[in-house]
Amino acid sequence: MKIAIGCDEAAYDLKELVKKYLVELDHTVEDFGTFDNRPVQYPDIAFAVAEKVAAGQFPRAILMCGTGIGMAICANKVPGVRAAQAHDTYSAERARKSNDAQILAIGARVVGPELAKSIVKAWLDSEFEPARSGPKVERIREYERRTATRG
Repeated sequence: MKIAIGCDEAAYDLKELVKKYLVELDHTVEDFGTFDNRPVQYPDIAFAVAEKVAAGQFPRAILMCGTGIGMAICANKVPGVRAAQAHDTYSAERARKSNDAQILAIGARVVGPELAKSIVKAWLDSEFEPARSGPKVERIREYERRTATRG
């Protein structure tokens, strides 16, 4: 699978570890930065990644910052994107199965490296369950379409 990845300076080391792990799992990874530990404006990275996902250029993406909260908030501002913050494997699995989340947000100051890999694996191995959750996700899409012109 082709996966976009991005982070801020707080999550740079974790992003590098997750990127390597994704390659080990035979995924193709495109890195949107940051590329070192210097401070950046994380919304710029989140928006860039989320826009690529919304455009269908990537089926999935992973965003990381100190808590994962800011990245998830930013990504969810992009129409057509469902980003979920997950700090455990169950939440990561449910993000896909129940919400069809294309973007996973992880907090580098909240989870350690091995747990992060487990979260990523659980999210990647899970698929959306449209029979059960399809009407709920469609309701989100309907609301998004209805309110998109208000901006």
